[in-house]
Amino acid sequence: MARIGLQVMTVREEFTRLGTYEALKQIAEIGFRNLELSQVSMSPDNVAEMERAKGDFGLEFSAISAPLDAPEGADSLSGTMDKIVSDAKRLGAPFVRIGMMAPEAMRSRETIVDYSRRADEAARRLAGEGITLCYHNHHVEFARIDGQFILDLIRETAPNLRYEIDLHWVHRGGLEPIRFLKQYDGVVDLVHLKDYRIGLLGDEAFEAYDKKDFGAFMQHFLGVVQFAEVGEGNLDFPAMIAAAEEVGAKHLYVEQDATYGRAPFEALQLSHDNLVKMGFQDKF
Repeated sequence: MARIGLQVMTVREEFTRLGTYEALKQIAEIGFRNLELSQVSMSPDNVAEMERAKGDFGLEFSAISAPLDAPEGADSLSGTMDKIVSDAKRLGAPFVRIGMMAPEAMRSRETIVDYSRRADEAARRLAGEGITLCYHNHHVEFARIDGQFILDLIRETAPNLRYEIDLHWVHRGGLEPIRFLKQYDGVVDLVHLKDYRIGLLGDEAFEAYDKKDFGAFMQHFLGVVQFAEVGEGNLDFPAMIAAAEEVGAKHLYVEQDATYGRAPFEALQLSHDNLVKMGFQDKF
């Protein structure tokens, strides 16, 4: 049975405001105990606080994040593999995930293939340490090169890489999430549960329209796509969760990139409560 957890970047600002230990305490109090780490500091002091919170609040850190490449001084699979392995083992995380391909790697088919081959080598090295490497998609991986999705090209070139499928970005990329999951049957270990909402046009949009400033109006018109709390948008989560389990996903992480003025913990509580109402209490 897949477990529902949290991608902590949803409340990343609270780690700065409250401190790591207190932020993790509040996450646990909402009802999330299975966590994926991203966009929070992995300094020795912070990792120690995570380790302390893990014991105090019954948390599980099932995945951490690392890019393939990064500027000097930052963690990366190509530069600080030993530290990443150490952090994962210290926290008990069986998965490392790449949050996004570096933009410069998307310049051409050749750069994508080169990136994918190096990611495949990183996956092999991590496998030797008992850790699985997953690649997380956005919508840009559904651009086509020579008629082929970038994500499919990555899969073709990196046979040792596994996947974290973000259902919101699949939908935003123009595909039907359940059908896409079935196409990746057997290689999906992690899934992001993030809703997709169409917001209402605001006063500024109608003011621009009334002034016949159609360029400004169209910016508002095209900008109504929003991230949403799970259950507050348009995606069918009961069906998607069932499909994710069918293809072998082990962890399903709630994520919300922006909350549009709603307090992050309030948004997180709403996602949690909606999933409970859908009948998924036993997956937390």
